[in-house]
Amino acid sequence: MNSKNHQLVIVRHGESEWNQENRFTGWKDVELSEKGIKEAEKAGKHLLDEKFEFDLAYTSSLTRAIKTLNLILSEMNLNWLPVIKDWRLNERHYGDLQGLNKSETAAKHGEDQVKIWRRSYDTPPPMMSKSNPEHPTNDPRYKNVDPNLLPSGESLKDTVTRFLPLWNQQISKDILAGKKVLIAAHGNSLRALIQHLENLSQAEIMEVNMPTGIPLVYELDSNLKVRIREKKPRFFWSSICFFIINDRVFVFKSSLFETALK
Repeated sequence: MNSKNHQLVIVRHGESEWNQENRFTGWKDVELSEKGIKEAEKAGKHLLDEKFEFDLAYTSSLTRAIKTLNLILSEMNLNWLPVIKDWRLNERHYGDLQGLNKSETAAKHGEDQVKIWRRSYDTPPPMMSKSNPEHPTNDPRYKNVDPNLLPSGESLKDTVTRFLPLWNQQISKDILAGKKVLIAAHGNSLRALIQHLENLSQAEIMEVNMPTGIPLVYELDSNLKVRIREKKPRFFWSSICFFIINDRVFVFKSSLFETALK
């Protein structure tokens, strides 16, 4: 890799028990499913096989992302790697929808309303009461966070607003300092990052979905912009796959992408 370019690898946590049950999860702290554990282990094995190296890892405050990262690092013999856990990498908070089955919620409120809650960029879900024991202000892991910053429910726009200060003030500086960073987080916090890196519109980012347990590899220039590649799929050294979604360049290790298709 050119010395002026930087490596960033991001991965959504492996499948969780509530992913499996089709529930709105958000900030609810659920475990990985058996499938999710295997996804994380497989991701770590592939990153090791492809000779990836890391200096630092980031993850959220939620167990499913933390365990995914731990499993990846264990497979790579990198249990010693410095890890920063930050609540701003948490999943979007789904408010009073958290814990509800998505199909049952659609039957109760209508498909159109649920689609707005799930897929609108700037429409938040019904807010969770601060008196609810599940509200983050009642969770000891956030005791050092300003309570006014902790959400009762979020749109994707809110998640972007919450995440970007972490990127601008910390993660980006680590990358520019030459550190190879791995981020294990969640579908919507990673979409916030992808929107920023790829300069996607609100409509474009709503069409992007991160699969569970599949690392996405970025090569960034000195301004932390994604490097431009040919606007067609191609393989590089039989290991790097570049492909286009809505005229945006995404970079995968080809073996990882092929695994995702199986």
